[in-house]
Amino acid sequence: MADPDQPLRAWLRQYATDHPRWGYRRAYHDARGEGWHVNHKKIQRLWRDEGLQVPQRHRRKRVGSSTIDAPVADAPNVVWAVDFQFDVCESGKVLKICSIVDEYTRECLGGLVERSITADRFIDHLEALIAQRGAPAVLRSDNGPEFISQALTTWAANRTALSYIPPGQPWHNGYVESLNARLRDECLNINSFYSLLHAQVIIGDWKYEYNHDRRHSSLGYLAPVGYAQTCTHTRTINRLTYRLDLNTGAAHGGLSHLHSDQCHLPAISVAVGIVLP
Repeated sequence: MADPDQPLRAWLRQYATDHPRWGYRRAYHDARGEGWHVNHKKIQRLWRDEGLQVPQRHRRKRVGSSTIDAPVADAPNVVWAVDFQFDVCESGKVLKICSIVDEYTRECLGGLVERSITADRFIDHLEALIAQRGAPAVLRSDNGPEFISQALTTWAANRTALSYIPPGQPWHNGYVESLNARLRDECLNINSFYSLLHAQVIIGDWKYEYNHDRRHSSLGYLAPVGYAQTCTHTRTINRLTYRLDLNTGAAHGGLSHLHSDQCHLPAISVAVGIVLP
């Protein structure tokens, strides 16, 4: 039996060929304008039957280019893991929270809490931390736009290596994800912030307690700051070792064949390896 809708189907196929980004709603009005006596439901049904749905354009996700293989944090200041998370004030305005973790000592470094954190603002924050502690060997992050930006890539070129985790696999950045989960559960979910300043104070207090008072089983039941003060670690990579004084932040480097991983009480310096290109 002949299909009574065959002429209309042919018209719709030609219409979709001529206008590949137009949908059935526009086709319905144009069909009516050309004299077809048909309602929009029939146009929609025939459009679907003919497989003429407008293809969705999926934005291609950008992926950062790591400058080093996935690193292992075997000493303080070797790997800093970074990530952002979000919350809202009582007014509904967004809070953007930057967390940076030393993967070896578990210290939460810095504490940006802003309405918006651009790549330039993030770089300024890193500069302030580096002025206090020295540069890490590696920054580990996901592929967020601030982290894969040209501004951060250019800034890091002569300072530190960049390591990006695979897209959609946050467990590769487990240390900072764990910190974010604790911050969410112990602070963000039980506090209501009436202003940006209020959020900065409350979150800052939580991070101070996390660093100075919260004991970690993986650190021998020491708090992160206490553990960092007890450890002297020397890491030799490509025969170049940098020694960082925790009191002054001054770095001293030179060729070395030393390989040690020691904890002493009370140690005041830590040696940090810098990966050479």
